[in-house]
Amino acid sequence: MRSVSTPARRTFVLAGICTLATLGAMHAPAAHAQGYPNKPIRVVVGFPSGGAPDILARTFSEKISPSWGQSVVVDNKPGAGGNIGAEAVAHAAPDGYTLALGTVGTHSINGALYSRMPYDMVKDFVPVILLASTPNVLVVHPSVPAKNVQELIALAKSRPGQLTFGTPGVGTSLHVSGELFNTMAGTKITHVPYKGRAMAIPDLLGGHITMMFDNLPSALPVVKEGKLRALGVTSAKRSPSAPDIPTIAEQGLPGYEAESWFAVFAPSGTPKEVVDKLNAELNRIFELPDVKQKLATLGLDPVLGSPDRLAAYQKSEIAKWAKVVKESGAKAE
Repeated sequence: MRSVSTPARRTFVLAGICTLATLGAMHAPAAHAQGYPNKPIRVVVGFPSGGAPDILARTFSEKISPSWGQSVVVDNKPGAGGNIGAEAVAHAAPDGYTLALGTVGTHSINGALYSRMPYDMVKDFVPVILLASTPNVLVVHPSVPAKNVQELIALAKSRPGQLTFGTPGVGTSLHVSGELFNTMAGTKITHVPYKGRAMAIPDLLGGHITMMFDNLPSALPVVKEGKLRALGVTSAKRSPSAPDIPTIAEQGLPGYEAESWFAVFAPSGTPKEVVDKLNAELNRIFELPDVKQKLATLGLDPVLGSPDRLAAYQKSEIAKWAKVVKESGAKAE
């Protein structure tokens, strides 16, 4: 048997090492996904507690599969229409341990509304799953004489600039819902932004502002108590959660539609295997009967599906709201 020379043996060994290194690199993401998660996951919500984004994040936190053996921590970082929270995730390590509970505002509206964004709504994130959507609902203080949308439009036109609509902040779906209403109805209802829904609602209940476009899950309990009056939902069809509330579209503004949606995003560069594992787990959780019942009670409609479904929907929403913002002339203060 012929012996291998030292230079030849060295070349052979080096080639083997390179081959093993290449194979290791090829399988690194898969290995990462198999060991994921091995520490707590943080879900950043760019809004105060109590709203729909917070409710969805905490539902995920409470229902995480026991087999994962890790907790999910909800981190509320409100401010700048949700941009502060989204920015924190955009700049986080792309390892699946920091996720964003994104909204129609943070991931479709704000890019057109803010002259300068601290992140790119598409390039800085990887779509994980479109969790749910909900119509907004136009609610007014009981002292407002208008009993329906047509009467409200007539009242607003008779008092240009005097009626006000409060929102949890510039760039939220509730803000652009009002701007779309003004544009389509030809009214001049003044926008009054607050730092979160919790600060806007007391002023509305006290009659200091006239009305508000609120997420249906947040508004329904107050409407049922008779503290506010609901005039119309912003979806194309009536909500199964509140079938007695007519749509704004059917009350003289055909084509009016402005829904809120909520999705999970990971930082750009997160391994596909980790994204797919998160997607599968979130699909499982939000298909659980008790979770579906809870969301239905709150007026939230589960959407779910693949990351590609979220990516396509986000693209269409960015185009839609850019047009609305441009036509309304709205800008973030």
